[in-house]
Amino acid sequence: MPVTHLSIHADLPRWAVIAACVLAAASFVLLLVELRRRERGGLLVVVTGAVALLALVVSILRPVRVSANESVVGARVVILADASRSMSLPDGAETRVVARDRVIAAITHEAKEARLTVLGFGEGAARPLGKDASFGRSDLTAALHAIENAPEERPDAIVVVSDGRLDDPPEGAARDVASILHVPIHTIATTKTAPADASIRHVTAAGAAVAHVPIPLRIEVGCAGGLTCDELTITARELHHDGAPTLLASGLAHVKDGSATLDLPITLERAGSAVVEIALSGASGDAIPENDRRLVTFNVARERVRVLHVAGRPTNDVRALRQWLKGDASVDLVAFFILRTPTDSVNATQEELALIPFPVDELFSEHLPSFDAVVLQDFDAQPYGLEKHLPALASYVRSGGGLVMVGGPNSFVAGGYASTPLADVLPVHLAGGPGSTAADPAPFVPEWTSLGRDAPMLGPLRNVLGDDLPEMPGANVLEDVRPGALALWAHPHHKTKRGAPMPVLAVADVGNGRSIALGVDGGWLFSFSDLGARTGGRAHGALWDGLLGWLMRDPRFEPAQIEVSCVAQHEGTLTVHSSSHEKTDLSLDVSRMDTTDQAPIHLEKKSVDLGSPITFTLPPLAAGGYSALLHVGDGAATRRDFGCEVGGDEWADSRPDTTRLHEIADATGASFHDANSAGSLSLPKATVVSTERHVAPIAPPWLWALIAALSVGGHWYARRRSGLS
Repeated sequence: MPVTHLSIHADLPRWAVIAACVLAAASFVLLLVELRRRERGGLLVVVTGAVALLALVVSILRPVRVSANESVVGARVVILADASRSMSLPDGAETRVVARDRVIAAITHEAKEARLTVLGFGEGAARPLGKDASFGRSDLTAALHAIENAPEERPDAIVVVSDGRLDDPPEGAARDVASILHVPIHTIATTKTAPADASIRHVTAAGAAVAHVPIPLRIEVGCAGGLTCDELTITARELHHDGAPTLLASGLAHVKDGSATLDLPITLERAGSAVVEIALSGASGDAIPENDRRLVTFNVARERVRVLHVAGRPTNDVRALRQWLKGDASVDLVAFFILRTPTDSVNATQEELALIPFPVDELFSEHLPSFDAVVLQDFDAQPYGLEKHLPALASYVRSGGGLVMVGGPNSFVAGGYASTPLADVLPVHLAGGPGSTAADPAPFVPEWTSLGRDAPMLGPLRNVLGDDLPEMPGANVLEDVRPGALALWAHPHHKTKRGAPMPVLAVADVGNGRSIALGVDGGWLFSFSDLGARTGGRAHGALWDGLLGWLMRDPRFEPAQIEVSCVAQHEGTLTVHSSSHEKTDLSLDVSRMDTTDQAPIHLEKKSVDLGSPITFTLPPLAAGGYSALLHVGDGAATRRDFGCEVGGDEWADSRPDTTRLHEIADATGASFHDANSAGSLSLPKATVVSTERHVAPIAPPWLWALIAALSVGGHWYARRRSGLS
């Protein structure tokens, strides 16, 4: 808009203007001091002196009239609104998001001249704040760094609207924030009142989770908002894919000054991923029951694999496997060679016997859960009393145990396993009934199936042998693989009843466990044969290292690795990593662990390149434990158990943190406000920009000089009249 105003001449530097004004003021003060020596006419001297000084200053400044079109450019202000999940916590009858949006509306209404940019900050760089936006964690530091490195105009001020429950910067690091942009960071608290809430604020584990080894958990419990909770019961339960949760430990947390810490050791028996529910009870009037439990996912490793090896007789194959198991330092081996049955008549006393009866009842009723894997090698179940324990052994496999059945004259059908509960957990069907053939004694060389060539568990063997396999002295007769099982080796001539190549080596996932069927007793030939001699006997160890590693869910032998990010009621992500570079189809089934009423969520990706991470988007899931089963092509599957919590870490501590907001504002020379006083926020003033500027002198310089000379002359005359020199 057009504006006209007065200014001084443009050729005068600022220091000259200041010097002229200072000298004029000093001269006037000296004049007042000098008046004490006057004889008369003091008022006239003062007036003429003031006029003379003013005329001299004006003659120096030479005022001009400036006409211009001026516009006002508001200061750039970035509003960083907390968009983390903690903002969805209740705040009275509404949520903190509602209070946050109300604060932003108040600032927008009052700061009409400012150029406002509203962004939501959470994880990573700040993003435009849309409706119902939720960005996970509250990382203010990352948002400020992103603004610092952005190509846009640098802001004149930052306004942070948050509940103060920030993940970054941590407590006591406000000065680190001040050094990022070097601009004022005003802070506004959406709420100052903590809700009545008892919660599990933090769960930490001392060291890695190892199967069969106690894991000390430190559980931090909080009680805020005036809630009374002197004692809280804490329980730890392991969730299972099928079956009820297992109680691992429980204890009492004694709350003092609103918090308590409880050390609770737990022991996980199975390797792989495990979901542990940590829950509290005993708090009456809790306004946020969703954070009364945490779902913690552990990646359980094994320090040593505890293996029960039961063999019917000491054959070459039994000796070779037992020797390899004993020679592996990572294996804790318990082995039995069954050389007599309980009904054998030995005509000797127990003290004279060198061989003790097989402790079948003790092993398979009391000690079975302590083993990671059971290997039944050329073992007849009926004469040794194992038959009555087969239901328990099958249940052991489904609940997470590993089973290997190795062939021989007394294995599979010949061992009496057909039509038993154990047959249901083997990867292959067994042909039972009269007339069933137990074995094919003809020598043969197993053939690789396409799945066997690609199976990571047989990768070590193929690295040693390539496609070569030794000739086997016959095979147990096995039928087709069960649905979901994989045949890795097949017989070159023998067919199943349905006409398919007879499987020789097959594997399967069974419930939470895994099982392997190896229908030959010639594994020792991987070391003691012409082929074994060419490879230095390394092939036998390579075979069993892969099979036992897959059975124990060793990541080296899984077809892929899975990472999951999940918060209840929000979309999640599941990322697949693989060392393979082939193109294949991926099939994913996500099922709830604590119920069988819900159908699994099925997702697929066709012809994807495994050389780069593959991400599935999970639909919003309810809070609870879940199991993701991933099939890579037609090959083996890998499973990942995970938990979905309401709010996750962002809901664990519901107390607002106004102290941290105060610290950030103080460290940057800015101000802190609550939600009610957000409209009084003091922001940088606008900048005036002039265009089409025209300058015209009010009078020519000689006229200003003449006026100054006449004024000085008048003052000199007044001085002479008053008696001053």
